Amino acid sequence: MSDNFYTETNKTSAIRSWIMWQMLRGMGWAALFVFAIGLMYGAIWAVGQMLPDESKTAPSPYGALEIAAPEVVVA
Repeated sequence: MSDNFYTETNKTSAIRSWIMWQMLRGMGWAALFVFAIGLMYGAIWAVGQMLPDESKTAPSPYGALEIAAPEVVVA
């Protein structure tokens, strides 16, 4: 017997089952993608927890890049 869905006797149920399988497959890929992002986020968090406490309270390294605007005196 052929593996094609369109050779079955009830084509409506065959197409429905094929569509359901495609949606479930897409859901699986999306779940895998979200899980991978969660693992990366967890790894970044774990590295952050291993840093010393002084690094968490240090001033921002971008403070040296800020340019102070001159004060404008309005009379």
